[in-house]
Amino acid sequence: MSGKVRVSILGATGSVGASTLDIVSRSTPGAPDFQVVALTANTNVDALAKAAIATRAELAVIADETLYTKLTQLLAGSGVEAGAGYNALIEAAQRPADRVVAAIVGIAGLPATLAAVRQGTAVALANKESLVCAGALLKEEAKKSGARLLPIDSEHNAIFQVLDRPERVEKLILTASGGPFRSTPLGEMAAVTPEQAIAHPNWEMGAKISVDCATMMNKGLELIEAAYLFGIPERRIEVLVHPQSIIHSLVAYDDGSVLAQLGMPDMRTPISYALSWPNRMPLPGLERLDLAKIGRLDFLPPDPQRFPALDIARAAVSAGGGAPIVLNGANEVAVAAFLQRRIGFLTIAQVAGEVLDEFLSARSVADAPASFEEVYEIDRLARERTFEKLRLAA
Repeated sequence: MSGKVRVSILGATGSVGASTLDIVSRSTPGAPDFQVVALTANTNVDALAKAAIATRAELAVIADETLYTKLTQLLAGSGVEAGAGYNALIEAAQRPADRVVAAIVGIAGLPATLAAVRQGTAVALANKESLVCAGALLKEEAKKSGARLLPIDSEHNAIFQVLDRPERVEKLILTASGGPFRSTPLGEMAAVTPEQAIAHPNWEMGAKISVDCATMMNKGLELIEAAYLFGIPERRIEVLVHPQSIIHSLVAYDDGSVLAQLGMPDMRTPISYALSWPNRMPLPGLERLDLAKIGRLDFLPPDPQRFPALDIARAAVSAGGGAPIVLNGANEVAVAAFLQRRIGFLTIAQVAGEVLDEFLSARSVADAPASFEEVYEIDRLARERTFEKLRLAA
């Protein structure tokens, strides 16, 4: 890309958003000249305003409408336009840009991601739930508009970098760190706290994603995302626990070759590739991979007793239809309840599996949703049932 590269960041105050801001704020020879178009945040109005002013963004949008007045006060005199609420988020996603970074967590990010896709924009996708819940529909919209989906998740970005002959692929191998409880005795896992669950050993991420990594539901959701994104059936996608998080994923071809993408666990690397694709951009100052210093790379299969969420996710994607939507909705409710200390850690995967089984038994989600409205309705029903099972108020 030559000239100014216009970038919008949906979810600018989260971990992916912060890493993206670091990249676009740099002035590095050989790197694109980025111009920030729009930044959005959920409730972190102070960080949003600070980032918008620092990057000279055209527009800053806070999802929580009650914070609009504060945002306008913080932006006073800066020349940055302020917005708030659902419609403003959609407008931010629709503003002309070369890249829209979709980093809003959960299915809440789907409407804005969809809006960007319908504009024909290249979407740097960190919001895996959009593909988990509406993969076929979203890809069809991208086909209509000419939008390109560029994965930011380190695993999918790794596959994207080495997937040059999709027709020759034998299998995909997603790596997982195993999270903070990879070797914790099973008898102790019921008592783990939110603080322990979000303390990921390798990556700095938000609370929800960190808990998903601790249960390994995140890897299950990534498996579903990979199936949609690369058109590979679930049975040909493996998961391998790799504690060092150096190999980010692998592609096995039918000639026996296995290609892997390696790098230090730093989200700025996959983000930069999505922002600069089809080129690469220099990132001086990032820690470089030193295999001699690391000394060894370990691999082992995931423990199904310790991480039942992975098999639950496989069941959802194998069932197809609306099952992945149910799984995602139930998991989001359960994770939020755990972070609020209303349920125990092991209950997260347990209740997600139970809710999924109920919907599958009733065959109420056997058919794939025909519209995004159906996606949202299935999500609503799944959340409602999860609240009921947990005896929590919505």
